[in-house]
Amino acid sequence: MTSATRLITILFVCFSLATKGQNSENKTKTNTEWLVANLLREKSNTTEISGNPQITNSPYGEAVAFNGKDDALFLNELPLNSLQEFTLEMIFKPDLNGVFEQRVLHIGESRESRILLEIRAVDSNWYFDVFAVSGTNKKPLASEKLIHPLGKWYHVAFVVTPNKLTSYVNGKLELQEAFTFLPITTGKTAIGVRLNKVSWFKGDIYKIRITPKEIKPDDFMPFLKDETR
Repeated sequence: MTSATRLITILFVCFSLATKGQNSENKTKTNTEWLVANLLREKSNTTEISGNPQITNSPYGEAVAFNGKDDALFLNELPLNSLQEFTLEMIFKPDLNGVFEQRVLHIGESRESRILLEIRAVDSNWYFDVFAVSGTNKKPLASEKLIHPLGKWYHVAFVVTPNKLTSYVNGKLELQEAFTFLPITTGKTAIGVRLNKVSWFKGDIYKIRITPKEIKPDDFMPFLKDETR
């Protein structure tokens, strides 16, 4: 074997091992699923409870009610850590008489790279507002024309890929825009409010799921479909 051939062989082996390692890492990434009632009940060392959120019944099972004033859960966890793409889903019920701007789920840093699921409450309706910050890139997806009645249960999804953002309500695509996303590597999670404790959510949350890839509506979490919404 010549020196050139030997060098090519070594480079090929190194590349194969590196690719295998990356593939193995991708395969080991699993879904994060939070039944919010379980998070409240377990009261682990990684969870801080603000106010007095209450376990309540829902059509899906036990959920957690947030009062829109000081109820929230803060998790010392970063489920989006280093993910290049993901689908963030939530089953929740926004209630009447909440403030206009409500942060329902906040993952990442308080002011730097972060992902937020938010709502805007107007009279007896709400519209979905998702927000992504990646380095110096910022992008909200929201339209006050896409309204839904308050006081009902909904499934929402936010799909983030390296080049676009997409939002869904009850499995129906609402908005999509181009966006350059780089993985989030630091931060924590807040449920029911923004990490810096402003814009509290009023309503109930049943479940949150994070899938480490882009998925389509057919693969979303099961949810009750109400055609009157």
